Amino acid sequence: MNEQGTAARIVAVAERILRDEGADAVSMRRVGQAVGVTAMAIYRHYPSREELLRAVADRGARALAERWLRHAPPSGGLEERMSAALDGFLDFALGDPHLYRFLILDAWEGARRFPEDFRDGQGPPFSVVTALVEEGMRTGFLRADDPLEVAMTVTSATQGLVQQYLSGRIGMDEADFRALCHRSTWRVVNGLRSKTEA
Repeated sequence: MNEQGTAARIVAVAERILRDEGADAVSMRRVGQAVGVTAMAIYRHYPSREELLRAVADRGARALAERWLRHAPPSGGLEERMSAALDGFLDFALGDPHLYRFLILDAWEGARRFPEDFRDGQGPPFSVVTALVEEGMRTGFLRADDPLEVAMTVTSATQGLVQQYLSGRIGMDEADFRALCHRSTWRVVNGLRSKTEA
C-alpha cells in the first residue's frame, strides 16, 4: 500500500471505530493495530490524535453533504427541498449517532467553530442548509438577514431535539420524533418568512 493509500486507510479505520464506539475509543494504537501498522507509523501521516480526528471529521462532513445533495430532489419547491434536507439530517443523526455526536456536539481541539469556520463552504453539511437559506432570501420566501445566522437558528432547534432524543429524554418512537422535528423546524422557518410570504 502506498503512503496516500495508507493515510486514507488510517482515516477510514478511525472513522469506523468512532462510528461503532464513539470518539473516545479512537486511539493511535488501536487504529494502528486495525490497519496493521505501528502507532508510530500513523504519526507520519497524522502528527497527533487531534489531526486524525480532524481528518475523520472532514471525511464524515463531506460524506454527509454529498448524501444530502444526492437524496435532495433536484427540482421542486424550496419547501420540499428544505424538508428533504431535514430528512437527510435526521437519517444521519439517528442512523449514525456516534459520528453525529462527534461532528455536532463534542468539544475537541480543532472542531469547527461558528461563525469563522462556517463561511465559504468550510462546514460542508452546514453549507447545504446555508445555500437553501440564501435561496429563500433571494426569492423573497425568507426575509433578508444574515444567512449563516439564520441557518444556525433553523438547525439549532432540530439539533437540540436530536440531543434529547438520543439521550432518552423524548419518549416517542422514531416516526413520531421525526414528525416533531418537522413541525418544530417549520415553526422556526415560518417565523423567518418575509411578510409578503407569511
